[in-house]
Amino acid sequence: MYTIANSYYSIDTVAHNDYWQPLWGPQPRGVAMKQILVIDDEDDIREIAKVSLQTLKQWQVLTAGSGEEGVAIAAEAQPDAILLDVMMPDVDGLATLERLKSTPATHLIPVIMLTATGGIVPEQRYAELGAHAIVTKPFDPGLLGDQIALVLQWDKT
Repeated sequence: MYTIANSYYSIDTVAHNDYWQPLWGPQPRGVAMKQILVIDDEDDIREIAKVSLQTLKQWQVLTAGSGEEGVAIAAEAQPDAILLDVMMPDVDGLATLERLKSTPATHLIPVIMLTATGGIVPEQRYAELGAHAIVTKPFDPGLLGDQIALVLQWDKT
């Protein structure tokens, strides 16, 4: 497993470890439904993530097509986690992450970065800015929810 810093993981390597166990199945009774915000400028990525997380994990999924829209939705809806694209026009993912982490209403929400540009920004930089993990694109929609749950330790609650 590749550790970025402390409890930060690069998800594309987590899924390939020998101890990986899928977390498929219905949500246990008494467990609140998770709400995820997907911030990505690509319509198809937002839709694939949304359908995957709704279908396989029964999570509520909100979407935003820009960093500015995402920050506003996050402040209002207070999702349990945010999937944030790195490369977006106007306000990119790093600037959006900085804004999320500097805003009192959103600074505690875990953020997982989505990137197709691995290596351009050092993984340590994401950790310094407060990201919990990195998911590389293209991601496996069938594993996305389990990977989020693993990194955020939702399977232990």
